[in-house]
Amino acid sequence: MTKRRSFTAEFKARVVLEDLMGIKDRAELCREHRLRPQLLGRWRREFTERAPEIFATERKCENEHARVADLERMVGRLTMELDMAKKASDILSSLSNGGGR
Repeated sequence: MTKRRSFTAEFKARVVLEDLMGIKDRAELCREHRLRPQLLGRWRREFTERAPEIFATERKCENEHARVADLERMVGRLTMELDMAKKASDILSSLSNGGGR
């Protein structure tokens, strides 16, 4: 029994781009890489169907980066407020103990 070959995403993308750009014709690509034409057709169809996701993902990442930046600013502000509250608490407790005597 023969083992099925697996292909990386990079390999699939490179072969499909060669096909789409007309660098090599489909038959030549299939012979060169020992692929069935149906497989290359499936890869091409999947590539063209999912192409819009690339740009949607880019926008999504930008939104996530902005959200992370906002959260980091909030953490910084809350850390400063906590430090000030601790210092105020230390000062008030030392005053209530008789000025540290």
